[in-house]
Amino acid sequence: MPGPSRETIPAPAQPGAIALIPDAPDREVWHRDNGLIAVRNVTRPTITPFLPKGKGTGAAVIVAPGGGFLGLAIEKEGWQIARYFADHGIAAFVLKYRVLPTPASQAEFADQLTRAIRGEKVAMASPPEDTPPEALADGLAALRYVRGHAGQWGVDPARIGFMGFSAGGFLTRSVVENAGADMPAFVGPIYPNMAAMKVPDNAPPMFVAIAADDFLLARAGGPKLIDSYRAAGKSVEFHLFSSGDHGFGPGAPGTPTEGWLDVMRRWLRTRGIIKE
Repeated sequence: MPGPSRETIPAPAQPGAIALIPDAPDREVWHRDNGLIAVRNVTRPTITPFLPKGKGTGAAVIVAPGGGFLGLAIEKEGWQIARYFADHGIAAFVLKYRVLPTPASQAEFADQLTRAIRGEKVAMASPPEDTPPEALADGLAALRYVRGHAGQWGVDPARIGFMGFSAGGFLTRSVVENAGADMPAFVGPIYPNMAAMKVPDNAPPMFVAIAADDFLLARAGGPKLIDSYRAAGKSVEFHLFSSGDHGFGPGAPGTPTEGWLDVMRRWLRTRGIIKE
């Protein structure tokens, strides 16, 4: 069965990573999931900048990978996404946020995850129903940090967005619900929790992408998140792809999800976030 490997890998280089809680202990376990780099047991949150070469557009986005709040698909849903935006003049910051503890042994983690997927009861925590408070605190801290240091990266503090995938999409929703006056300029929850949400009066424009065969859409009973935004009179761009399953990342080859990042970038241009 595809999934996490049973072996760990050395922690990869993360040039320029900025610790959001500098004195926190580091208990990270790095491994590969379906061949791509992933990390779990994150206790020391960081943001890693991916900056445009040459002059950027002045826009920026914080990128939160998914992983059920048990780990982070940091290569597929973090670094790959950030490189895309940086290549198109948008500064990107990959958020490595705190997740729930899992077994220190990679083999034990892989075994318990496999059993949990089969429906067996295991000692390891299950993915929570909503964003844990530590992850939310890290998301809000990342937004404050990037906005507070925007000038050093050539970023306009009024054009900083927040996006996330799967659990990172849950986190993105939670940021909207809890940011208050520090709201991001735009948000992009990608295959997120599609249940209804309480939309604040200052909610930013939202871009949502999900596949019709994604279990999160079925679990919510439809795109209720979209209904909430529309009922509140807020701007929402919604792309429902006919296939692509859950976790398509930058786009699943051979499915309509290919090229969705280009669609989001055009949307940012129409919203005036990208000024080229």
